[in-house]
Amino acid sequence: MEHVPPPAEELALLDRELAHLDARRAQLLQRRAWLVEAVRASAGSGSARTHTAFASPPPAWGPPVPARTPSGRGAQNVLLALGGLLLAVAAIAFTLFSWGSMGIGGRSAVLAIVTAAALVVPVPLRRRGLRATAEALGAFGLVLTLLDAYALHAVALPGTGGAAFAAVASAALAALWAGYGRVPGRPVLPAPAAVVAGQLPLVLACVAAGAPALAFGWALLVTAVLDGVLVVRAVGSAVRITALVCLAAAGAGALLTALARSLMAGGPVAAIAPGALLVLAGAAALLAVRWAPSRLATACGLVGGLAGMAGTGGVVRAALPAQWAVVAYLFAGIALLAVARALPVGRVLPVSAAGRGVDAAVAAVVAGTLLWAVPWVAAVLMGPLSAGTRVWAGAPEGLRDALGGPVLPSWSMAAPVVLAVVAALGATAHRWTARPAAEGLAAARPGASWTWWRGAAPVAVPALAAGAVLVAAAVANIPYAAGAVLETLLVAGALELLVRVSRGRARSAAGRAALGCALAVTVSVAALALSSQATTYAVVTALTMLFAATALRLPESPVRSVAACAAVLGAIALTAAAVGSLGLSAPRGAPLLLAGPAVTALLGGVLRRRPVPVAMELTGAFGALVAVGLAVTDPAWLALVLGLSGVLAAGTAVRPERRKVAGALALVLFVLASWVRLAASEVTATEAYTLPVTVPALVVGMLRRRRTAPDDGVSSWTAYGAGLAVTLVPSLLAAWGDPGWTRPLLLGLAALTVTLAGARTRLQAPLLLGGGVLALLGLHELAPYVVQVVGALPRWLVPAAAGVLLLAVGATYEKRLRDARRVKEALGRMR
Repeated sequence: MEHVPPPAEELALLDRELAHLDARRAQLLQRRAWLVEAVRASAGSGSARTHTAFASPPPAWGPPVPARTPSGRGAQNVLLALGGLLLAVAAIAFTLFSWGSMGIGGRSAVLAIVTAAALVVPVPLRRRGLRATAEALGAFGLVLTLLDAYALHAVALPGTGGAAFAAVASAALAALWAGYGRVPGRPVLPAPAAVVAGQLPLVLACVAAGAPALAFGWALLVTAVLDGVLVVRAVGSAVRITALVCLAAAGAGALLTALARSLMAGGPVAAIAPGALLVLAGAAALLAVRWAPSRLATACGLVGGLAGMAGTGGVVRAALPAQWAVVAYLFAGIALLAVARALPVGRVLPVSAAGRGVDAAVAAVVAGTLLWAVPWVAAVLMGPLSAGTRVWAGAPEGLRDALGGPVLPSWSMAAPVVLAVVAALGATAHRWTARPAAEGLAAARPGASWTWWRGAAPVAVPALAAGAVLVAAAVANIPYAAGAVLETLLVAGALELLVRVSRGRARSAAGRAALGCALAVTVSVAALALSSQATTYAVVTALTMLFAATALRLPESPVRSVAACAAVLGAIALTAAAVGSLGLSAPRGAPLLLAGPAVTALLGGVLRRRPVPVAMELTGAFGALVAVGLAVTDPAWLALVLGLSGVLAAGTAVRPERRKVAGALALVLFVLASWVRLAASEVTATEAYTLPVTVPALVVGMLRRRRTAPDDGVSSWTAYGAGLAVTLVPSLLAAWGDPGWTRPLLLGLAALTVTLAGARTRLQAPLLLGGGVLALLGLHELAPYVVQVVGALPRWLVPAAAGVLLLAVGATYEKRLRDARRVKEALGRMR
């Protein structure tokens, strides 16, 4: 008989078999992966000996190899760290709270024994390979040395000052930990801990001596220099990284302390000491470039340059008024750049790294000074816009009076000086970049990239110079007329620069920049000229001629289109000025503004082989839009302006490339003109407004169907639907509310005519629209009589008639369905 084990025994047997199968599967998968790698390597090298290169391949047959278990190193480290932390907490608690229950000998013995044990025991542990345990005990020993120092101060030297004792103790501990880091086995934690402890002695000594704030800066600087020596000389990445972090912290503290004292200095003598600290810190940063890698070398050069400029510029700033402080730092940057180019820097420092850092520092200072000077330029350019409400109120005496009041709290020549100096610096840099083989720092530096300045300088330098001239003129408060002439000349110069730049290689970006500068000054001088009538005519005429001449000289490009549009806007502005001079009201002077659109339309017709840019024609159309806005308060003049605009659009539609858009626009304008004229004449008939739309629409639809082949698929809805619906639908709505009989009769005759025409020509749109309107109109007219008849009949007659109708339809359902299908097919065959 077959033995059947109990369920519990059978379950255990199945679990063992499944575990064996899983182990066997893992063994085979490991063998397969090894074979795949062997085949790939053999195919890649073409050598039959590749198979022997794989040492100890996993077995394919035999008992399953048990899987390796993880070592648990992470868990071990966590446990050791927790154990060390608990020991440290216990030691601190013992020192702070249980110290008084023991005598002086016992207390000293306990701490000495525990500290010695914690520092000595890790040495044999490392020899036996228990490095994690040794590191945990070593960290505990370092904490105990701190407690020993505390105990020494509390028991043996209670009268010593806390800061002084802490300074000496931190220095001693730093030396002790550094020495302990060199014991056999080289523990990891003592050396970085010694670096951190070494940051405190000088600072704590300053605290103990009650030194001024600047002394703390010197202490931090010396500490940072020592950290730099460790970064260069120390062995081990942990020490170097710790020293580098401490260097950054100490150096930043020294620089910020010196900078704060330099900014608070009340005179040049008081600024010398913090300035010297900044200069020495910058020199140390530049010397660090020699040993630093590329990225850190550039950062060191940047910090060194900024520190040097802050130090020298702070001394000069203290001797100047507050408004000239920015100028002092700007000249300090220029001096630094000149020194860097003049000295043989390559003999001491790597030229590329130091040069990049110094260039970045000078660029940062120059950018900061420009940001400080920009509000003055914006005030001169945007000031006339705030005074735009005083149109032709009389010319003011000075240029600053035309800027709309005190835009800035104070006016100083420092801003134009900054702009002029930066412009000169940019021109000099442009000459340097134009001579790449010249001697000097920028040319000798292999990694420098100043090519972008070659394309930007031709526009940036004149723009800065123009800004300096504008701000200087406002500060000097030159006469109003001279200010208008000056800004007009600046526009002329910007446009001439635009022409020259647009013919060069980098014409896209530089051209747009030059055009932007020209437009900004144009808007400013146009608003400035509104104070005087004569000045308005002179300035706007000059601007229009300048932009027109520039558009003729420029090559075909978007910049040329913008210049042409500006010329058209100038012509529109002249026309508006003429309207104001003639004393005409806005609606009466609106037709004169159509001169600009007329000129652009005429140019488009004359220069057909040289197409006028679309942007210029759209700008001319803007004049028509302004004219419509001026005439909107008077319906009669508005109708005239709309009609004249329609004439201009119709004339533009003669050109083939403008026919589609301009033709539709002309039709819309004519319709709007007729509607406005009818409304001005108090015409209330709906058909008077809709028929001027329907008739042209039907004519256009008929012409389109005649010119189109029958197979092209132009349906009657496309040709006639919109035109018929514009009149029939509003007239039907008006007829429903009209108590008279004239409108319904005429509408019915018109709908019947349209329906018959659609049936005769087999056109779907006239048939359905006319028939629908005719049916709805008949229902409306017969509705009163139907109501009367229904009211006179018995109440049961209506449901009875409905029932008979349903029975008749149901009895002839198939026939009615076929009739409906034939009607649908007949309508579908119509166009």
